[in-house]
Amino acid sequence: MRAKRPFMATETGRNRAVYAADPGASRGRLHAEPKSPTRNDFRRDCDRIIHSTAFRRLAHKTQVFVYHEGDHYRTRLTHTLEVAQIARSLARALGLDEDLAEVLALAHDLGHPPFGHAGERALDRALAGSGGFDHNAQALRIVTDLERRYADFDGLNLTWETLEGLVKHNGPLTTRDGKAFGRHAAHGVPAAITAYCAVQDLELWSQPSAEAQIAALADDIAYDAHDIDDGLRADLFTLGDIASVPFIGGIVGEIQARYPLLDPARRVHEVVRRVITRMIEDVIVESETRLAALGAESAADIRHAASTVVMFSSAMVEADAGIKGFLYPRMYRHSRVMRVMDEAEAVIRDLFAHFVAQPGDLPAEWSEGFAHLDPGARARRIADYIAGMTDRYALVEHARFFARTPELR
Repeated sequence: MRAKRPFMATETGRNRAVYAADPGASRGRLHAEPKSPTRNDFRRDCDRIIHSTAFRRLAHKTQVFVYHEGDHYRTRLTHTLEVAQIARSLARALGLDEDLAEVLALAHDLGHPPFGHAGERALDRALAGSGGFDHNAQALRIVTDLERRYADFDGLNLTWETLEGLVKHNGPLTTRDGKAFGRHAAHGVPAAITAYCAVQDLELWSQPSAEAQIAALADDIAYDAHDIDDGLRADLFTLGDIASVPFIGGIVGEIQARYPLLDPARRVHEVVRRVITRMIEDVIVESETRLAALGAESAADIRHAASTVVMFSSAMVEADAGIKGFLYPRMYRHSRVMRVMDEAEAVIRDLFAHFVAQPGDLPAEWSEGFAHLDPGARARRIADYIAGMTDRYALVEHARFFARTPELR
């Protein structure tokens, strides 16, 4: 039996859980602005992300396959839209704020450089002596500094709740006394995040909002489903292969029993659809149970909880691990994918080295004042420029400066 949620009525008539983020009670923006007469603060944040340059670039940034491998493979943009759809579905079902969940989904991949994780690895190594490269920290830099669209401020001037969720959607970054832990334990919290928190404290020690937790799980669900789809489309494995994962095998068996003559393409789509549905339904049931046990009466209670509350059940955690365990060697580490990604990493490495040696080849807006920067700031300026490139623009730039540019096929 599903747990009942405590609701409060909103001005739109839609029921909202008492622990949902409330745009009317937002902690506000770094730079004060007049309220919009037609949109709440979180909806306004969504619109600002959608109209940003960084968001448009996601259309030509790699997810797993480079952009010209085929028209039907996911890009960062199509992945982002799928995450946003799942996040809104979860938020609606749990009585949480749909706009905040959506904006966090829309913004979660803004900081990725060209060529996906290959580009991130190359930039992280290039910046080893200057704080490294982290795509979440880069997303924060984009929305607080690098986007230049407004007369009164740099960045997009998003609400505190959006910035907090962008930085912390995968969980707290520090302990209450400021000690970095988790994936940041070895090297510390990225400098871009700590520098921004000195201006506007994002409370790195607390749990993220329930809406941010939704965005993180929606990302996982979208990854599992569309990587199965893309991997099958690319012939990296067969449906029979992935049916060896018990969770997927059960779904494949159900479809075979009900639709024994179903054509292969529809069979794959049916598998993907059911994977998404089962995972969403699991999150709803498990999260309602955890929220009821917590007894949260406000969004602050979610942030001060001992652990996250929007989660998979233990059975779905096992299923998720099984899918990822299957995909890692057969897709992400497949020899064909690795060859392309190794070449892509070399493209980013070449570009960075070239601009270090020849900063005059940077566009005027990037080279302005370059000579007066210290070496670390110069490296970061170059990384910002490269990180903003699309896959195809990076290849075009590489071809300008080097005799041979890989085709990445």
